[in-house]
Amino acid sequence: MAMSDEHKAALAQGRLESRAIKAYLSVLGSRKRGRPVTRESLTARIERIKSQIAAETNPLKALDLRQARLEAEQRLVGIDDAVDIEALEAGFVAHAATYSDRKGITYAAWREAGVPAVALKKAGVARTS
Repeated sequence: MAMSDEHKAALAQGRLESRAIKAYLSVLGSRKRGRPVTRESLTARIERIKSQIAAETNPLKALDLRQARLEAEQRLVGIDDAVDIEALEAGFVAHAATYSDRKGITYAAWREAGVPAVALKKAGVARTS
């Protein structure tokens, strides 16, 4: 039995919504608390560590500082691979209300999953849902 065009469109829409929601939730789950690390803050940290290395007289402390510098430089390389959270949030906002309705996901469940209240408000997911 062949699927109707309407059924195919509904399946495609569901996949689109699911991908957008999953991508946003994945990023939220991997975020760390505290101030976000930026290219500028890492560069400043590397420069501070370099000056500390130059001034350090204890060879073991200097070794620890060198390792810290190498780790900061590695993070700096990886920062270009950072995810555009704003774009992912926009995708979430575009699909969260219909996804919630279709799947029966409540406001409380979204909040427990780490979705900020601001994003839910933008998406039109009410607290009463």
